[in-house]
Amino acid sequence: MNVTNSRSAIFLDEMGVGVQWQLRQRPAGPATGEVQAGAPDAPMVASEPRDETVAAEAPVVTVAAVPAPAAPAEADSRSEGVAEGVAEGDAGGAADSDTAWFDDVPAPAPAAPISEQEIAALDWPALRKAISQCTRCTLCESRRHPLAGRGSPTARTIALVAAASHQDEQERQVVAGDAGQLLANMLKAIDLDVEADVYVTPLVKCRPTNQQGQDRAPTGEELLACRPYLERELALTGATLALTFGQHAARGLMLGAAARGAVLSYGAAALPVVATYHPQDLLQRPEDKAKAWADLCLARSVRD
Repeated sequence: MNVTNSRSAIFLDEMGVGVQWQLRQRPAGPATGEVQAGAPDAPMVASEPRDETVAAEAPVVTVAAVPAPAAPAEADSRSEGVAEGVAEGDAGGAADSDTAWFDDVPAPAPAAPISEQEIAALDWPALRKAISQCTRCTLCESRRHPLAGRGSPTARTIALVAAASHQDEQERQVVAGDAGQLLANMLKAIDLDVEADVYVTPLVKCRPTNQQGQDRAPTGEELLACRPYLERELALTGATLALTFGQHAARGLMLGAAARGAVLSYGAAALPVVATYHPQDLLQRPEDKAKAWADLCLARSVRD
């Protein structure tokens, strides 16, 4: 026994395995069941024994090679089986796959619409939460970010737009971007700070879109669905003057005809309303800024 075998015997004995016996001389040919490398279609011949006398008397046994199965045909048959299982709902087919359970969970039911009576009792935090979860009209199915108002919660002047635009929805701010900056300048011209003295809010809190995903004017149904939120905003702020920006805001508030250059009256409290141009319209038609300035001066006279 050489040194390596001696060490192995000691290790095996320590582990309680005992000595493993080995052949003194391994046969030259491959072991039984071992396939020699070569062409797959060549016949396999049994290995010869070492004894030449026995080899002379023993017949040569030839084993025919088993042809490999046709992989493409089998794959096609399996694919057809899966397709049939999906089509027929076979319990032994695709229905047993790991992803079948994805279709078993029903979609969550939408929240019940909040009532006008419930809205009328909300404070500011609860009102904003209710707007963010509102399901009072179908706009909840396509909206991305409902927009509550911004500015002072005790403002004496409320500024109204018809609805949020695409940019407003992206920036999550009513009258955002360049139009928002122009709005601030317009209000500053009549000594009003857009954050400290005014509450800016849309009549419809979710952005209305057409089939192409573009901005559109809100419908009468959408205006009525959101009206309780506006009524609550007016009550919480205690506003004594309303400024509407854009024709859709003026008509949407009055739910009918509205005109510039005159003081309108809204609701049972006869809230004074002055209509003027939307800042976005003035950016596209700067020649109307003189008319807008006249409207703002009228609003200042009503406020004072």
